[in-house]
Amino acid sequence: MRMYDLIQKKRNGGILLPEEIHYMIQGYMTEEIPDYQMSAMLMAIYFQGMNEEETLNLTLEMAKSGDLLDLSSIEGIKVDKHSTGGVGDKTTLVLAPMVAAAGIPIAKMSGRGLGHTGGTIDKLESFPGFTTSLPEETFIHNVNSIKLAISGQTANLAPADKKLYALRDVTATVDQKSLIAASIMSKKLASGADAIVLDVKTGSGAFMKTKEEAVALAKTMVCIGNRAGRKTTAVISDMDQPLGYAVGNALEVKEAIETLKGNGPKDLTRLCIVLGSHMLFNAKAVDSLEKGEELMQQTLTEGIALKKLAELVHAQGGNEQAVYDTSLLPSAAIQEPVYASLDGCIEKIYTDEVGAASLLLGCGRTTKDSTIDLSAGLILHKKTGDSVKKGDIIAVLHGNDTSKIAAAKDRLLKAFILGRRASGTFPLIRGVVTE
Repeated sequence: MRMYDLIQKKRNGGILLPEEIHYMIQGYMTEEIPDYQMSAMLMAIYFQGMNEEETLNLTLEMAKSGDLLDLSSIEGIKVDKHSTGGVGDKTTLVLAPMVAAAGIPIAKMSGRGLGHTGGTIDKLESFPGFTTSLPEETFIHNVNSIKLAISGQTANLAPADKKLYALRDVTATVDQKSLIAASIMSKKLASGADAIVLDVKTGSGAFMKTKEEAVALAKTMVCIGNRAGRKTTAVISDMDQPLGYAVGNALEVKEAIETLKGNGPKDLTRLCIVLGSHMLFNAKAVDSLEKGEELMQQTLTEGIALKKLAELVHAQGGNEQAVYDTSLLPSAAIQEPVYASLDGCIEKIYTDEVGAASLLLGCGRTTKDSTIDLSAGLILHKKTGDSVKKGDIIAVLHGNDTSKIAAAKDRLLKAFILGRRASGTFPLIRGVVTE
């Protein structure tokens, strides 16, 4: 078997067989297949696509390229959640404690963010002392004892994905449906969960800009999960404006805590309740989504989800008092208001521009070695459809560098389109894919 022949086959629209995909991934991992040939294959896939069978086989080979986490010693049906990412997306900080508080084990592997803001791991490190470098025994013990652990991904979890993604990133082949699905689902399958709920974002702040693109990706990932024996559901959610009001690591943690207290933004609260109900349903803890939503709301009303977050922080070496006293979390030295320039209403928010402004403040990484400012970020005071008067505060920037704040302010102003009337908002939940 030769890589040259496989590249030619896919270039001409052929279907790669399971043994050919195995040869390709194994050869690339052992460096028998060089970068330039794999780059050619990725470009062939980009233009010719992959069918359902090819995508599944690629995912399974990538998952098997490293460690497969064994969660069999954890009691109950383990459910994992993954978001395709957006601006202000702090759902795991709220959702994981809610579901764990309902008695469902959450053994979650999360990553760091590369881009607008930090990932879940970065946000959790806003708690003084919190660590996500957990030995496997401790990880499993914590899930069995408090139903919740969140750990950083091991270096050997789906290493083929890391290697392929680095190549895709420099060859303009990132945004291909099968490659995106295989990248996400290989890590989910390797992480060992019994069931998976996906939050697939769509809109100006999402990877998939249109609902049609988001649904197509969701269907591909759900198909992979179900065919791999994991009960999988995808919720299509709106990212045409930031989720909640806070963007930035410690600021998002504070908003998540308020949400667990029952005082959070309506969109964030609603999304977590919907996602949580699907997680409970897939774990067979409830026999209807309606009952799932009731139970999720109950964890907020009774305060047990907030307590679960404190248990998580304590179990992973952090100061759990910060859950109850958020002044202990990182705080920026400068808070700069941004004012509306005229009367009207917020016609539209370009969410990707909000993300770009947060990146300028120091919330995220431009390279994998960049240092994040956990205290930096912004708080929106107005969202799509809200009326404003000239001089009203539409956002407040948080940072520690006046030059960064000035640059972020200019960028943020470009994100808000003021007009006489809103162009219309999309529903928060834009669809559900189960098959």
